[in-house]
Amino acid sequence: MDLIERLRQADRQKDEFLATLAHELRNPLAPLRNSLHLLRLSDGGAGAAAPIHEMMERQVSHMVRLVDDLLEISRITRGTFELRKEPVDLATVVRNAIETSDPLIQAAGHRLEVVLPGEPLVVDGDPVRLAQVLSNLLNNSAKYTAPGGTISIRAGREPGAAVIAVRDSGRGISPEVLPRLFEMFSRGTGSGKPDEGLGIGLALAKRLVEMHGGSIAVTSAGAGSGSEFTLRLPLTQGESRQAAKAPVVEGMSRKRILVVDDNRDSAESMSMLLGVLGAEVRVALDGPTALAIYEAFDPTVVLLDIGMPDMDGYEVARRIRAGFPERATAIVALTGWGQDQDRWRTRLAGFDHHLTKPADIAGLQALLQEVRR
Repeated sequence: MDLIERLRQADRQKDEFLATLAHELRNPLAPLRNSLHLLRLSDGGAGAAAPIHEMMERQVSHMVRLVDDLLEISRITRGTFELRKEPVDLATVVRNAIETSDPLIQAAGHRLEVVLPGEPLVVDGDPVRLAQVLSNLLNNSAKYTAPGGTISIRAGREPGAAVIAVRDSGRGISPEVLPRLFEMFSRGTGSGKPDEGLGIGLALAKRLVEMHGGSIAVTSAGAGSGSEFTLRLPLTQGESRQAAKAPVVEGMSRKRILVVDDNRDSAESMSMLLGVLGAEVRVALDGPTALAIYEAFDPTVVLLDIGMPDMDGYEVARRIRAGFPERATAIVALTGWGQDQDRWRTRLAGFDHHLTKPADIAGLQALLQEVRR
C-alpha cells in the first residue's frame, strides 16, 4: 500500500470515527432537550425557573452545534463551512459568552467587568459562533491571568461597526509572539510558562470573525502587562428582530404517533412531550415491538430511530412499507446518524423525512403539523 492510499484510508477512518462519536453524543442530548422543553411547557414558559430553562436550552443547543462540528472539521480547517446568520444584538452574544466562561472565571477568583451600551448593536451574524469567539477570548484571559485578577469586556459603537474589547491583567504577550498569535497551533505567550491546549482557538476565532466580515486584533505591552483583544463587526441597518421564543403549544389531538427508539430515556421523554402537545402516543423500544404496535395502532406518524440492535430502523421502515402499502403513514427518521449517506439510505428504505437528534422541538412540531391524514 503506497503512502497516498494509506493517507486516504486514515482519512476515511477519521471520518468514520467522528460520525460514530457524533452519534453517541447526540443520543444523550435528545432526552435532555426533550425534558427541558417539557419543563418549560409545564409552567407556560413564564415561571420563576424560566431563566434557568432558557440558559440550559442555550447550552444544550451550543453542545449540539459543537457535536455537528465534529463532522465538519475538515471544512473548518479549509474555512468553507456555512454560518447560520440572523440579526443579533451583540449584548445577547456577550451575555451568552459570559455564561459559558463564568465557571472558569469564578474558579480563578477573577473580577469581571462588563460594559454594554444602552442601545442595540445589531449585526448579521451566527450567534453561536460569535459567542464561541468571545468565550474563547474570556477563557484565555481567565487561564493566563493570575488568581484574583481583573477581566473586562466592553462593547461600543464606531461608524458602521460594533466593537468588543476583552482586556485582562494577565501575564501579557511578548512582542515576538504577537505577530503569529492567530496562527494555527500557536500556543506561546512568550512568558516562559507552559501553555495549555492545542493552539487552534485563536486561529479559529480569527476565521470566524473574518467570515462575518469583521476583524480581530491583539495588543500587549509585553510580559506581565496583560493583553487586550479587539473585535470589530459591521453593523446592520434597522432594529434587531430577535424575540424571546415562547413555547408553542398547538393541539395534535388528531395525531397518533409511534415513537421507536432503543434508548429508553429518549423514547419516553419524546412520548411525554408529544403527549403534552395533545398527541396520542405509543412507544416501542425495539423493531419487532414497533411492528406489532404499528399494525394495531395504525399511527399517523412514526418517529423511528435507525441504530437499533437486531432489527434496525431501515428494516422496520421497509417492513412497514411492504406490509401495509395502503397506509399513508409518515415515517420520520429521528437518529444520531446525520451524514449524507445516512439520509440517502433512509430515502431508499421508505422514510419521508430525516431529523438528527436532538430534534429542534419547534421544527419537529411544525413538521408534525404538516402531516395530513
